[in-house]
Amino acid sequence: MKTRAFSAIICFAVVFLVAASGHCGAARAKAAPQKAAPNPAFAEVKDDPALPRVLLIGDSISIGYTTYTRELLRGTANVHRIPTNGGPTINGLKNLDKWLGDGKWDVIHFNWGLHDLRTMDDGKHQVPIDQYDKNLRELVARMKKTGAKLIWASTTPVPDAKLSPPRKNSDVVAYNAVAKKIMDENGVTINDLYSAALPNIATLQLPANVHFKGEGSAFLAKKVAESIVATLNQPRGK
Repeated sequence: MKTRAFSAIICFAVVFLVAASGHCGAARAKAAPQKAAPNPAFAEVKDDPALPRVLLIGDSISIGYTTYTRELLRGTANVHRIPTNGGPTINGLKNLDKWLGDGKWDVIHFNWGLHDLRTMDDGKHQVPIDQYDKNLRELVARMKKTGAKLIWASTTPVPDAKLSPPRKNSDVVAYNAVAKKIMDENGVTINDLYSAALPNIATLQLPANVHFKGEGSAFLAKKVAESIVATLNQPRGK
């Protein structure tokens, strides 16, 4: 009798533990975070060999307008982008050769600046403006060697608000001025997204944020697509 009672207790314990384990496993599965869907801006582009190849280089602002630009240029160009946030010029210098790869580019539309001018904890810019000048010159020289037509996009405005990390629009203006001088000296086409966005920045940009609403990214994409089409239509050497 004692043996049968003991066996019954053991069986009950095993059943309870199995059930509890299943319950915990289900709870863990339920609590497991969902994997974020991949950003379509980073989707691999299958080239149509009959169309020119375009490369977008830039930070999160350019990530925002990438898919809109692709749609606008569907049937006109193969629009690729670097597979990440371009960050500051120091990041560009480290990764540009890898981003350019071995393929031929017809147009490279690029921007650096928003990360360079951010204010760090020590109160200094991530990349001081004189170093930004030097870095950007080096990046332009490297891209010119590809034979692609180059388009520089000016850095878009930042709001007069408390931002994290801190940025000031006066710095955007100053860094854009340095970049414009470099582009003028090198004959690089300028896509002035700063001036295009500024008149309607309050409606295009997220509140107290450097990023843009969906309609803001679509607006920028239209300017990007127009500049790319105009540049593709330019005779070689211009």
